[in-house]
Amino acid sequence: MNLTAIYRTGDALLTRFGEALQQLVLLVFRLTWGWQFFQIGLGKLQNHERVVGFFTSLGIPAPAFHAWFVGGVECIGGLLLVLGLFSRPTAFILTINMTVAYLSVAEDRAAFLGVFNALDPFLTAAPFFFLLTSVIVLAFGPGRLSIDAWLARRSKRIG
Repeated sequence: MNLTAIYRTGDALLTRFGEALQQLVLLVFRLTWGWQFFQIGLGKLQNHERVVGFFTSLGIPAPAFHAWFVGGVECIGGLLLVLGLFSRPTAFILTINMTVAYLSVAEDRAAFLGVFNALDPFLTAAPFFFLLTSVIVLAFGPGRLSIDAWLARRSKRIG
């Protein structure tokens, strides 16, 4: 067997392994961080006054409305991520939500805006994994183990 054949065989095997791993990674991110989104959002809804106080301290306009809105977006968005339903639109909204979260707190804003100068503060900020998960699902979709994928497979069979 020549070197080119060895390369092609190895590449094909690693590609299949990588594609299977991709599905697992997408599932783990969706389940883990979708559930975290749900819990954080539910906490915001259950502790509305405390969140309003925090949003007020950040200078967020209409803090009562935004506390309900953000809590609802995170709670419902988290459940949708866990299910893998409406995943890309949900991930888009959650990406915006997490970007605003980064930009709303002075320390996190500095980390976000200075990401290319100092990576560690960006990576250790509270919104990091939430933003990462949202961007991953937005970019790659929810994976084969999702309601979105099931609906797509079903519509191909019907159509």
